[in-house]
Amino acid sequence: MVDAKEVAVSILAECDSLPVQNASTMRAVRKKYSSLLKESQGDFVIQIARELKQTGRFRWIGYELILANKAAFKCLDAGEAEELGQGINSWWTVDSFARTISGPAWLAGLIPDELILKWANSPEHWWRRAALVSTVALNVRSHGGMGDVPRTLQICRLLVGDKQDMVVKAMSWALRELVVHDPQAVEAFLDEHEKVLAGRVKREVRNKLKSGLKNPKGVKK
Repeated sequence: MVDAKEVAVSILAECDSLPVQNASTMRAVRKKYSSLLKESQGDFVIQIARELKQTGRFRWIGYELILANKAAFKCLDAGEAEELGQGINSWWTVDSFARTISGPAWLAGLIPDELILKWANSPEHWWRRAALVSTVALNVRSHGGMGDVPRTLQICRLLVGDKQDMVVKAMSWALRELVVHDPQAVEAFLDEHEKVLAGRVKREVRNKLKSGLKNPKGVKK
């Protein structure tokens, strides 16, 4: 019987053997394995994701395997989600985790608000970014987000004065995704926190409010 570690090793080997290694070609490998694992138990798929995470390579493939497998996704809870996020240490590891695991799980009610609030209060800036990026799932319509002003702004208020660059950029992203649902609430938030918000956040979010774009053509970045 094949175990999770063997599957993870096989995935890595296929990715390493690709003539051209990019997101598109590696995602094709992921889709192949999602198809092969379609009838697998959820905890088995999660274990594969754990194995990939532990290698320090292509953890995002493991995250996508979980999201694409209904049984695995339903297994997510606060403990499982936080374990899958251990070791996030770059914008791409944080964003793949928050956009694929924690955000969708939060949207689906599988993990509680308290977990995201915990991350927002973390001394580690990558977890604070994860809290903000997790709000994106609440608001992106193409992925099922219906707009959640209270929860999005709750996280933003906790981090409104955070000047760490990765957190500032995530704050802008979180607020810009909320604009399409409630521009008045976003405008009020900017006005309320005018004195403490980073210039980037105010500029990019106000650009979004006025033009629908973060950086309209002709506007200085």
